[in-house]
Amino acid sequence: MTSTATKSSYADPTRKTLCGSPFLSIKFFVFCHGLLQLSQLLVSGYLKSSISTIERRYGLSSRTSGLLASFNEVGNTLLIVFISYFGSRVHRPRFIGAGALLVSLAGFLMSLPHFITGPYEFDQSVASTFSNTTDLCQPRSWANLSDANCTPRASRENHEVLLVMFIAQALLGIGGVPIQPFGISYIDDFASKRNSPLYLGILFSVTVIGPGVAFMLGSAMLQFYVDIDKVSGAEVQLTHEDPRWVGAWWLGFLVAASLVALSAVPYFFFPREMPKEVVSGKQSDSKKKEDMLSQLRARPEHTQNLSLGEFIKRFPLVLLRNLRHPVYLLVVLAQVNISAMVAGLATFMGKFLERQFSLTASFANMIIGAVNIPGAMVGIVVGGAILKRFQMSLRQCSAMCVLGMLLCLLVAFPLLFLGCPTQKVAGITYSDSSEFGHHELECNLQCNCPEKAYNPICGSNSIEYTSPCSAGCRAVNIQEDTNIVLNYTNCSCISRNGSFATPGTCGTGCSHLFLPFVVLSCLAGILASTSHTPSFMLILRSIQPEDKSFAVGIQFMLLRVLAWMPGPILYGSAIDTTCILWEKRCDRKAACRYYDNTLFRQRYLGLQFFFEVGAFLCFMAVYVILRKQEREASKATETKADPEKEKLAGKSTKTPESKV
Repeated sequence: MTSTATKSSYADPTRKTLCGSPFLSIKFFVFCHGLLQLSQLLVSGYLKSSISTIERRYGLSSRTSGLLASFNEVGNTLLIVFISYFGSRVHRPRFIGAGALLVSLAGFLMSLPHFITGPYEFDQSVASTFSNTTDLCQPRSWANLSDANCTPRASRENHEVLLVMFIAQALLGIGGVPIQPFGISYIDDFASKRNSPLYLGILFSVTVIGPGVAFMLGSAMLQFYVDIDKVSGAEVQLTHEDPRWVGAWWLGFLVAASLVALSAVPYFFFPREMPKEVVSGKQSDSKKKEDMLSQLRARPEHTQNLSLGEFIKRFPLVLLRNLRHPVYLLVVLAQVNISAMVAGLATFMGKFLERQFSLTASFANMIIGAVNIPGAMVGIVVGGAILKRFQMSLRQCSAMCVLGMLLCLLVAFPLLFLGCPTQKVAGITYSDSSEFGHHELECNLQCNCPEKAYNPICGSNSIEYTSPCSAGCRAVNIQEDTNIVLNYTNCSCISRNGSFATPGTCGTGCSHLFLPFVVLSCLAGILASTSHTPSFMLILRSIQPEDKSFAVGIQFMLLRVLAWMPGPILYGSAIDTTCILWEKRCDRKAACRYYDNTLFRQRYLGLQFFFEVGAFLCFMAVYVILRKQEREASKATETKADPEKEKLAGKSTKTPESKV
C-alpha cells in the first residue's frame, strides 16, 4: 500500500528501475553509511596511530606532525558552514559518494611517499646489501654511514614527502564534509519516527568505534617492517623492540583507502528521495507519519527559500545571536576544552606511552584501541542512559557535566606523578667525568665516532650508549642464520660487570607503573565522556528552534577552529620543548631521539589537565546561570499565581523568562 507522500516523491523515472531493489530501503542505506563512516574514520584515525613511526621514518618534529594531523580540519572547516545551506537542494547520496571517493584518493596519496622515496636507512654494525659500513669503534671511521654526504636528492625528498602528505590531508578534510551531515539528514527524512533514533544511534556508535579500529589496524600494520615490499625478511637486522624499527605505516592507508572506495559505490545508486519507512501498525499510525513527513518538509522552508547571498548575509547575524546566549557560549567553550584534550590524547598518546614506558609502537596502539577508546564509548553510553532514565532538566544536565568533570580531575591528577625517569644515556643525561653533556667520552676518543650515529645499546653497567662506537665496542656477535646482533664485546667505555653490551635501549625501568597508569587514564576518559550527551542537550534546548541547524553548524565549526586545528600543534610544540637530543639530517633538526621523560609527562599531561579544568569551570558557570534562571522563573510564577503578592509587588510584575 503506497502513501500519497510516496507517490509525489517519485515522479522521476528512477523509481521504475529501483522498484524492489535494496536501494529503496533506508535500512540498507544505514548499513552502507555505517560501513562508509567506519572506513572514513580508519583513514583519518590511522595517521594518529602511526604518527611516531612517520616522524622516525622522515625525520619530523612533533610540531610538524601535529600540524599534519590537524591539517585535514582546514579543508573541512572552510566548507562545513555551507552544508546547512545546501541541505536537501542537492542529490545527497551522490554528494556523499563523491566525498567518499575524495577521501579514498587522500588515503592512497598518504601512502605515496613510501613509493617515491628510497629504502629506509639506519646505522648498523653488520654489513648488508645496502651498505658495507659499520658503526663499531674503528680508528679510521671515514666509512661510517652517518658521515655520508647529504645529496641534493635526499634534501629535496623531505619537502616532497611533506607536500604530498599535506595535500592528502586537505583532500581528506574536503571529502569528509558531506558524509556525516548529509547521511544523518537523509536518514532523518526517510526513516520512521520510531526507528530514526535507533539508526542515528548506530551511526554515532560507529563514529566512536572507528578510531579504536584505526588504532588496532595501526597495531597490526606496524608489526611489519616498513620496506617489506623492497627487502627480504633475512636482510632486516632490526627487531620490533629496537628504537630504530620503523613499521609498515603506509600499508594501513592502502587498506583503509580501498575500503572507502568500495563503500562509496552504492551511493551512486540511491535515489534523491525514497519512500518514507513504514513500520507495522495501525492505519492511523501511517497517517500520522504522513503528517509528520509533511511537517518535516515544511520545517526547513525558511532556509530553503534563501539564496546563497542571503544565507551568507544571515549567517553572521545568527552567529552573533547565539554567541550572545551565555549558556550556548559556555557549553561550546566547555566542549572546545574537552575536544582540545581529546585532540592531544588521540594524536600523541601512543608516542607518550612508547617513550614513558619503553613500549613498541604496535603495543601502544593496541592499548589505546582496546582500552582507552572503548572506555570513552562506555562513558558516552552511560551518560546518555542516565539522561534518559531520570528525564533531567537543563539544570540537572549541567550538574551532571560538572560532576563528571570534577571526578575526571580527581582521577587524572595522580597521572602527573605516575611515570618513569629518563634513562641514563652516556654523554647526554649521564656522565662520570667532568665533561658532562659532551657527546664524546674520553674512553672513545680514538674511535672518532660521528655525532649523528644512532644505534642504541645497553651496557652491562646499565648505562645506555647512542651507538656501539660511543661505547668503544670493537667486536660484535651475530646469529648466523638471521644476521641479528646478539651482543657487543671489547667495549672500552664499559668497565663494570664485563665490557659487553646488548642491542637496544636500556628502557625506563618502571614497567610496574604501566598498569595503574592505563587504569586511571581509562577511568578519567570514562568520567569525562559522561558529559558528552548532557552537553549536547544543553545546546539543543537552550537555543531558538529556528536557529537549531545553524547553531549546531556553528558549534562544530568552533570546535574545529578552536580545538581540533590548534590542539595537535600545541601539544606537538610542548613535546618538542622536552627534547634533549635531536637527530640531524642534512644539517637540519629532524626527529627527537631522547626526551626528558619527567618534563614530557608534566607538559603533555599538564596540558590535558589544564583543558579539563577549563571544561569544569565552564560547566560550573552554566550550572550557576541555569540555577539563577530557575529561581527567577519560579519566583515570577509564584508572584503571578498569588494576586495579593502581585499587588505588593506593584509594578515589578515581570513576565517569567521562558525556560530554555
